[in-house]
Amino acid sequence: QVQLVESGGGLVQAGGSLRLSCAASGRTFSTYAMVWFRQAPGKEREFVAARSSSGRNTYYVDSVVGRFTISRDNAKDTVYLQMNSLKPEDTAVYYCAAASNIATMKTPEYWGQGTQVTVSS
Repeated sequence: QVQLVESGGGLVQAGGSLRLSCAASGRTFSTYAMVWFRQAPGKEREFVAARSSSGRNTYYVDSVVGRFTISRDNAKDTVYLQMNSLKPEDTAVYYCAAASNIATMKTPEYWGQGTQVTVSS
């Protein structure tokens, strides 16, 4: 079992930045691929970014390439999502998730409760 707790969401103006954090507890964090998803009002949950357990491989949805960066600190059991040049369309609840391997990053086993990000125009 892995418990995930997100933090760092909030209200920001367009063009601004936020850094989301996700602290993990339970089973060995370093063995999991870590993933960020988001869900905007009235829309389906969307994959945003993933980083492999080793940290060597990263993946992003096209709409955030060049603006978002996923990183992880295995010593702190924490994954981050640095979000720059935010746009109103980035407004969503952001979820952290853990997948047993990067191949299953879009169907992770464990989820956090989500943190709200609101970008005003």
